[in-house]
Amino acid sequence: MEPVQLLILIFLPLLTSASLTVKTSTGVYTGLTDPIYPNVRQFRSIPYAQPPLGPRRWLPPLAVTPSLRRSYSYRFPPSCPQYRSRNPTLWTTNISDFSVRLYGQSQTAGAMAQASSEDCLYLAVWSPINSTSSSLLPVALFLPGGDFVGGGVDVPYQVPMQWVDRTQSHIVVTANYRVNVAGFPWAAGLDTQNVGILDQRMALEWVHANIGAFGGDNAKITLWGQSAGGVAADMVSHAYHDNPLAAGLFMQSGTAMVNISYPDASHSNFTFLAQSLGCDFAQDPTAELDCMRQVPMTLIQNFVGQYKDNGTSPGMTFKPLPDEKLVFLNYTARAEQGLTPRIPAIVSTAANEQASLYKYPAGNLTAGPYQPAVDAGTVGIFVCLASNTTQNRLRQGLTTYRYEYAGNFSSLTPLAWMGAYHASDVPMVFGTYEGQEGVTGYQREVAEAMQDYVLEFMRDPEDGLRRKGWAAYGDGDGRNMMRFAGADGQVGRVVRADEVDDACMRGAVYNSSP
Repeated sequence: MEPVQLLILIFLPLLTSASLTVKTSTGVYTGLTDPIYPNVRQFRSIPYAQPPLGPRRWLPPLAVTPSLRRSYSYRFPPSCPQYRSRNPTLWTTNISDFSVRLYGQSQTAGAMAQASSEDCLYLAVWSPINSTSSSLLPVALFLPGGDFVGGGVDVPYQVPMQWVDRTQSHIVVTANYRVNVAGFPWAAGLDTQNVGILDQRMALEWVHANIGAFGGDNAKITLWGQSAGGVAADMVSHAYHDNPLAAGLFMQSGTAMVNISYPDASHSNFTFLAQSLGCDFAQDPTAELDCMRQVPMTLIQNFVGQYKDNGTSPGMTFKPLPDEKLVFLNYTARAEQGLTPRIPAIVSTAANEQASLYKYPAGNLTAGPYQPAVDAGTVGIFVCLASNTTQNRLRQGLTTYRYEYAGNFSSLTPLAWMGAYHASDVPMVFGTYEGQEGVTGYQREVAEAMQDYVLEFMRDPEDGLRRKGWAAYGDGDGRNMMRFAGADGQVGRVVRADEVDDACMRGAVYNSSP
């Protein structure tokens, strides 16, 4: 053996290990690679905030202190506390890869997810194997959806290895944040209620401060969320409108202009929960909170979840509510006052959103739910949300790109009537449609086009898509929208957004299979 060859063999393990080790301000992290995608580094669990445990339950997150501690970031973190309903849905029976991994627990357990924990404020990073601090790659920080009651990093359809492997030119980060009663308690003894929103901001701050060590450019961060994650991305950017840290927003089937309730001014939900769990201090908010911090989170989650499973009335909800500090009741009024983040955005919908959210048609899975009711939900919730947000941004002169996803691919759609259901475009962008049975060449063309468009937006949120032929809403003759995988068989085509928005604005008949 030649001396040079011997030296290469001796130092190869060292070089490989070094390429998987990154030094950040909060620690030194060693990641791993997957044999299928060996050109992607995975750092599956990096804390961005201190554990919100004991007396810190329900308080704003605290930043991780500076450290040189070495950690092996091999296993995905626990998801934040969440309950698995015993009532079957499409999400638990037919498309469970959109849910957090349960590691053997039933999807309909009727109990808190065993893979969830209060010690959950972690994020994961996927980057090209050869990226270095000089690479300056664009970055996407993804906030998972889940109706603000579920979701997390460890979701099979939301692992972006295939996409990062294919491009070798961008980084994806996904972050946990507190949900349900753990993230939005509305307790009388607290000064800050929407702590889940603060979690998202702290994750963004960590990424902004540290992503350069992974090869990212903190001047090219796209804050991206789907469903509740899209709502959250918009909310957190509005809460910090004068310092958004992100260069662009990608609001996938959700924006901050979603219909939202007034605050729980009497804190009745939390007090009822406390009384039900042996903490009857309705007249003493401090004592109530102190007592509830001693109740195991499993008991809290199971009580809230089972209460909903039983259909008990009145309902008990813990989601973001307007406090006029982090969450606002009127985002149009905020815009008129100049209190909105002045960054470009993508706003999207799927053509048959409500199909996967309507009451589960257990009695007739072949026919599915009543389509006119599905269409009404798609229009009333999602189309109007996207249209209103787009119009609001247009009035402020902000660049906004619209798209509608219309794909109906059997590899992702187990029941034909589901069509382009809510979240069905997520695995297309993440690349996790690969590996499913029945993937077609056309589907791959659509997915790769969507990935390339999103990446171009990440590189240049203002004009990148224009250069690829995707006109912004308001450019030229106006109401431009990209449609992916429409009935015309094209991969993507710019159409008039009126084809969708008129169902909301003018009561036109809605087409769920355009």
